[in-house]
This record gives sequence, C-alpha cells and structure tokens, in this order.
Amino acid sequence: MGILHELQAWWQQQSLWEIIGVITGLLCVYLAAKNIIWNWPFAIISVTIYIFIFYEKNLFADMGLQFYFLATNIYGWYFWSKTALTENKKPVKRITRKETGISVLATALFTFFLGSVLKYTTASFPYLDSFCTACSLVAQVLLARKVVENWLIWIFVDTIYVGIYLAKELDATAVMYAIYIPIALLGYLDWKKDWRKQIAYPHNTDVNE
Repeated sequence: MGILHELQAWWQQQSLWEIIGVITGLLCVYLAAKNIIWNWPFAIISVTIYIFIFYEKNLFADMGLQFYFLATNIYGWYFWSKTALTENKKPVKRITRKETGISVLATALFTFFLGSVLKYTTASFPYLDSFCTACSLVAQVLLARKVVENWLIWIFVDTIYVGIYLAKELDATAVMYAIYIPIALLGYLDWKKDWRKQIAYPHNTDVNE
C-alpha cells in the first residue's frame, strides 16, 4: 500500500501538459521505430508542448531544439510521404563517411558556440545541454532522411537526457526518455533489417515483402 500511495502522490504532482507531451512523444518514437509515417503528427504535438515546458525549467537549448524539431517534423512528414506508387515505405539507407564527418564536426562546433553563449544566462547545464541538443539536431536530420544510424545517436543522447530531466524534477519526462532507449534500439534493429532486405532484393521496393 505504501508504494501504491507513493505512486499516486507522484502522479498527482505531474503536469497535465507534461503527461500529454509524454504520451504523444512515446507514440511518435514508437511509430518512427516501426517505420510508420503517422509518427510525425504526434511528434508535432509533443514538441509544441515541450517548447513551453522547457522554457519554464530554464532549459533554453532544449526549448530552441523543439522549434527545430517542429520544422524537421514537418519536413520529415513531407519527405516520408514522397514514395513511388509501388512503395509502401520510403527506403532506408546507411550513413556515409562524409555524413559521419559532417555530423561529428557540426556537433562539436554547435556544442562549443551554444554552450559559450548559454553559460552567461540562467540556463541549466549549458554545455551538457548544448551537447545533447547538437546530437539531437544531427539525429533528427538523419531520422527525417531515413538513415539507419540515427537510432544509435538517439540511444546515446536519450541516456544522458534521463539524468538531466531527473535533475530538473521533470520525472515524467525522464521516464519517457528512459522508455525511448529500448524503442530506439528496436528502431535500429528493424531499420537495419529493412536495409538488408533492400540489399537482398534491390528490385523489390516494398521492404515488407
């Protein structure tokens, strides 16, 4: 009964908007992992809510990231919808050496410059938050472009985010990001499987066959 009472008390302390953001966030990541296009509208709802949540918690890099997510979610929805009539899904692809190099360089530069600016504000964890934001920027682009390795970046950055949100008392959000980790692993394995099918059957555009 004690544990049940504590869980009930914890639940009552959670913000309704945060709960909605968590539910839509989990739905969008799960649907993306399953390569289903309807992940994008749920993502748009979730990131819009988190713009306000992160502002209230002084997580300014994360707040700015949500605006970026909003734009890339709209782009991702458009890009995924551009399939040939014979395709059920947009084909996935593997990351190239050039994309890897650009991603690493962009992450390092963005972390340094944004962190250097935020350390003079009331932002929490300016460099760590900036680093996670940079990783998320890269991962989101790769997700929108259907690059398999985007999921590996999400697994890495979501692990860090769990600690950040626990420190900022965003418990429901921390739980959401903890759940993101196995979903991202599922996404990586499923997308890698789809890529192997595309290689094995290059003339078969439907990877589910």
